[in-house]
Amino acid sequence: MADQPPLIITAALDDGAFDWFDGLRQAHFPRHRNFIPAHLTLFHALPGAQEDFVLETLKSACRRQTPIRLDVRGPWSLGRGVAYRLASADLDRLRGQLADAFSPSLTRQDQAPFRPHITIQNKVEPADAKTLLEQLQLEFEPFDILAEGLLVWRYLGGPWEAVDKITFEGKSTLDV
Repeated sequence: MADQPPLIITAALDDGAFDWFDGLRQAHFPRHRNFIPAHLTLFHALPGAQEDFVLETLKSACRRQTPIRLDVRGPWSLGRGVAYRLASADLDRLRGQLADAFSPSLTRQDQAPFRPHITIQNKVEPADAKTLLEQLQLEFEPFDILAEGLLVWRYLGGPWEAVDKITFEGKSTLDV
């Protein structure tokens, strides 16, 4: 069953953050290419044939993980688009642990260094991307958002199909 569509893993953002980034994506991503909502990808293509293993690995990690604060560092150029850079040592650590668990199955893209970001525009003329980047940079002030869990998607050649949402269940020492 190796021909099953690959699985994509993204962070489940808090509602306010998701709404803000998705609003930007809806406003600036070319409509004819915008098949999916705003997202922070952790893995681009895990094997669909290993769905049970992937889900169990993610659920196990999420049982121990507390919600993760992410620093939104600002907009940056993709050349033909714009994304927001994010930073979090906790997200880097979680992603590294999951990469170790999935290492035999990682694609070259998922083996590359993790650079967390949320794309709000892509596949436009470079001049249009530059104009948007300059506008967003003028308005930007750093802020934090929260990742509350992980989302699992099935890649369908453009659109994605939701498979599961796994909430971070860990308790911080402040919750005790």
